[in-house]
Amino acid sequence: MDISRAVRLLRAGELVGIPTETVYGLAADAANPAAVAKIFAAKGRPADHPLIVHIADGAQLPLWAKDIPDAAYQLADAFWPGPLTLILKRQPTVPDAVTGGQDTVGLRVPNHPLTLELLRMFTAAGGSGGVAAPSANRFGRISPTTADHVREELGDAVPLVLDGGPCAVGIESTIVDLSRGTPVILRPGAITAADIERVLHTDTVRPEPVEGREASPRVSGSLDAHYAPTTPLRLVASADLQRAVEDELAAGRRCAVLSFQAIAPRHGLQHYPASHDPAGYAHDLYAALRNLDQSGAQVILVEDLPQGPHWLAVKDRLTRAACGSGVA
Repeated sequence: MDISRAVRLLRAGELVGIPTETVYGLAADAANPAAVAKIFAAKGRPADHPLIVHIADGAQLPLWAKDIPDAAYQLADAFWPGPLTLILKRQPTVPDAVTGGQDTVGLRVPNHPLTLELLRMFTAAGGSGGVAAPSANRFGRISPTTADHVREELGDAVPLVLDGGPCAVGIESTIVDLSRGTPVILRPGAITAADIERVLHTDTVRPEPVEGREASPRVSGSLDAHYAPTTPLRLVASADLQRAVEDELAAGRRCAVLSFQAIAPRHGLQHYPASHDPAGYAHDLYAALRNLDQSGAQVILVEDLPQGPHWLAVKDRLTRAACGSGVA
């Protein structure tokens, strides 16, 4: 049974690719610094970049965090299992390798039956009860949403990838910092500020302002360049898209386009229609970016997104993808 083998590998300090509802993760025993170091080596991830610890349920929060505010339990009750990561003050026993040397730790309960069963079996077998699991791809590149993406990206660096099918959400979790009092969203995701406010009965949950970033805990996915294809990617305003396509083709560059609007077929052009539903767009985003990146195009044009809170998370991912794109 693959889950039993995965438990054995984790207890032996090895890596396992795991499915979640957001993206596939690259998991190691979060209490084993040597195992966690293998995540950084496989991904080429900077050592000061913290990881998220995935746990089986909210009852395990005190094993990893201290001074836990009531808001953490309220959000856990409302959204776990689900795509929400809580930043809390860490227990002293949490390895620095997991936290990037900070006094905080990121925790969530993933909403995928295969990985939840893995976490329960890992705990029952005497494991720490938590696995550190960033996205299972090379650092800064497009996140994987299928088991095949993980195998293509990391190959033999991962002894086992649990295949749980395509990810249901398709982009990473919302990250909420509860370590400094007032809740602050450090990374947008499928759970919005309004969703969190309804649970906490407050109207003070807001995305972190740019000028406040240096005072915040470092978290996954917060670098300006991330989620990026190797092909140069540009976000283009809707009104300018047709002209941008014509200009690229006139310059002799093969062009791939992800857009809401229709694009007439042309030699040297590949078009991928985008969902008008923000949840559908998020679900398809990383698979679409991988296809665009592997299409042979010399430039990727993405039609800019509508305004509104439900588009904030995918706009965040695309903005960072554009910033990091074009680097092999």
